[in-house]
Amino acid sequence: MTRLLRSMWNSPRAVPAPPRRVWRDWALLAVIVVFSVIEGLLRTDLSWPLLSVVAMVAVAPTVLWRRTRPSLMLAIDFAIITGFSIVMGQELQLVSGALLVVLPYALFRWGGGRDLILGVAIVVAGLAVSALWGSNWGDALGGVAFVLLLVVIALIFRNRAGSRFRELDTVRLREREQLARDLHDTVAHHVSAIAIRAQAGLAVAERNPDAAADALRVIEAEASKTLTEMRSMVRVLRQGEAAELAPGATIADIQQIVAEQRDGPQITAQITGDADAVPPTVAAAVYRLVQESVTNARRHARGASRIDVLVEVHHEGVRLSVTDDGEPTSAGTPGFGITGMGERAALLGGTLHAGRAAGGGWVVTAVLPRVGWTI
Repeated sequence: MTRLLRSMWNSPRAVPAPPRRVWRDWALLAVIVVFSVIEGLLRTDLSWPLLSVVAMVAVAPTVLWRRTRPSLMLAIDFAIITGFSIVMGQELQLVSGALLVVLPYALFRWGGGRDLILGVAIVVAGLAVSALWGSNWGDALGGVAFVLLLVVIALIFRNRAGSRFRELDTVRLREREQLARDLHDTVAHHVSAIAIRAQAGLAVAERNPDAAADALRVIEAEASKTLTEMRSMVRVLRQGEAAELAPGATIADIQQIVAEQRDGPQITAQITGDADAVPPTVAAAVYRLVQESVTNARRHARGASRIDVLVEVHHEGVRLSVTDDGEPTSAGTPGFGITGMGERAALLGGTLHAGRAAGGGWVVTAVLPRVGWTI
């Protein structure tokens, strides 16, 4: 029991955090004060109209801090109203006091564990005092039922807001995971190009210095591009920094991958179907899958002379294949490239397969069905 109470006491406040104060709080305060004054002036059944108005005006400012200090504001409200009942020998009878129900609502809507425990004790004490000082037990039971209704409503809204917050947080985590994969693909692609160009430059450095200088210029350009894209993605991955708005990669950008390759195997790309009809998320995934596959082929396919890229867009979705005619190198442990590509395809409801081609070489095929385009 002690452990349960300790766990309840240390439970966090509601998420997302409540606004500290908005214009509606000041409007509510003004309404309580104005209606209290009007009641004190117009009602003839009040025994102590002036003191009733003073007590209500004194307790009204608690609505301004009801979200940030719910148990404290409820305690102040209880102390003032109970003190009035004891001193005056009757309950505070102003109808405007009904607006103070926002205090117990705010307690269960926003409060943490200690706020809830203290608040429940205060509410129970307030109902007990009301029952003792009041002459009608039916009214006391009605008050209990009304407070329970407030509690249920507050907990419903608290749970819905928390679920929505967790859902958005999950979406943000998935977006960050997607950006991390894009960062890996981008860096791997450019670094592979740098390595290949450096090898070519070393091979011709002695007999053709101009070609070596040209290789260095390409390496410098690739390195600068890599740093720029990496900084942009890392800036987005950092907490608290806004993302730069830039168009994502499209299927048409696959031709740029072909244009950038000056050395190594000859690369051809063929795109069929209505590529513009593919949603941006799916188009970016197709681009990254092709980019990673081409990079892997250039790095690992021994003796490859050509790499063929085929992207087909049809009524069932998108099918892509990247085929090379080289001999795949044997690796002791598989890398994360193919695993990451498979996970990327799976997120869109698709599949990916990588293995030896029927006529020799290596082929990567992926199918992204149209049913996954809503993601």
